[in-house]
Amino acid sequence: MISRMDRLPTTEAAVAACRAIADEYAREMEVTHDIGADQTSRRTAAGVGVTIDPDGSLPHEAFVEFGGSPRVTVRLYPEDDALIAVEGVECPDIPRDDVPAFLRSVFGRLAYVKARRFPPGYFLVVPLPGDRTHKEYMPLISLSPWLSSRVR
Repeated sequence: MISRMDRLPTTEAAVAACRAIADEYAREMEVTHDIGADQTSRRTAAGVGVTIDPDGSLPHEAFVEFGGSPRVTVRLYPEDDALIAVEGVECPDIPRDDVPAFLRSVFGRLAYVKARRFPPGYFLVVPLPGDRTHKEYMPLISLSPWLSSRVR
């Protein structure tokens, strides 16, 4: 088990952490790897046939999709951050080291939706270790059945 104190120095280490969480919560998981500057999403300026960065490194990006409800996807970027989507609600710029804790909060039913009266709207709130939370605004239209069941 990977604790919150463990660093995830590479994309492959983060994928391994996601696999452990998928096993822990009995979820199916599919992974797609993009390796090389010409394949990763943030390296669109890479020339044709250029696979390494100017510093000689080979960037590695992964897209992880979990089965079951809620629908969760994780895009792990080479720059030590991730984009996590929960039921279509995108949570950008999650530090790669926080990905396991974020997933445990979602799959462990700690994440919830906070309703706001004025102006009307909702926030997906995901508790993280150390009294931190990640909050993401959601428009009124985007409430899936899973998100609706988590409203507080």
